[in-house]
Amino acid sequence: MRIKRTTPRNGVSRRSRLIAVATGLVAAAAFAVPSANAADTSAAFSAAQLSRAGDAVLKADVPGTAWAVDSSTHRVVVTVDSTVSKAEIAKIKRQAGAGAGALTIKHTPGTFRKLISGGDAIYTSSWRCSLGFNVQDSSGNYYFLTAGHCTDGAGYWYTSSGTTIGYTAGSQFPGNDYGIVRYTNGSVSHPGKVGNQDITRAATPSVGQYVLRRGSTTGTHGGYVTGLNATVNYGNGDIVRGLIQTNVCAEPGDSGGSLYYGSTAYGLTSGGSGNCSSGGTTFFQPVTEALNAYGVHVY
Repeated sequence: MRIKRTTPRNGVSRRSRLIAVATGLVAAAAFAVPSANAADTSAAFSAAQLSRAGDAVLKADVPGTAWAVDSSTHRVVVTVDSTVSKAEIAKIKRQAGAGAGALTIKHTPGTFRKLISGGDAIYTSSWRCSLGFNVQDSSGNYYFLTAGHCTDGAGYWYTSSGTTIGYTAGSQFPGNDYGIVRYTNGSVSHPGKVGNQDITRAATPSVGQYVLRRGSTTGTHGGYVTGLNATVNYGNGDIVRGLIQTNVCAEPGDSGGSLYYGSTAYGLTSGGSGNCSSGGTTFFQPVTEALNAYGVHVY
């Protein structure tokens, strides 16, 4: 799903794509509400059973679903957005068969979508997103990371005033959701910061950790990590794996923006549901995977 086109200050029409399960996201108030028919938590399931249950959700191929193993309950928690019907939930359980008891169904308001619009606005000739983190390679060349659904099909990038920043040097989406842009304009500054916060390292957050997200549509918002290694089905074959799940809000245009806390970088905004008024669920591409893929580092 894509959001309506926006017109930047320079009058050029720009499309503001939605971020995969991580940018039209929901605020901390929008914790998912368990379904009335959630699985009995008294049973114990092995890692192999949980893996098969997760595979079954993938095979059911219901857009608007996201799932991850909850290590505290040893269940596969399937989060469904407002577009998922009772019949589709029943389809998921049928696909799981004898393993349906390993599934816990939770509902979240809004619709999972890819949101396009460190946090500063960046533009192609057609859409707007957010810059994630400035990075550097071993030869001293400068780049920035953003969401892969932003860089997918994109060439050159510009500031809001139309100044050229650089060009897309790599892109991964779907499966993963990260991309890299090389700076080609020496007059454009690229500090190793998110807003005023210096970023000096990258890591994987833990469940329950407090984090911040910065994006060009909604600025900076905070919340908690609710899951790791989540898979999201955005529909039309756009399935992304290995994501960080949170209750931090986000909206279209925040795609690609920074997930961080203090001086540590954690992720790039992928997509989600809800907004920063009502709340929702947001997903982020782990930044460490993108850094390793492109051989770059934060600074």
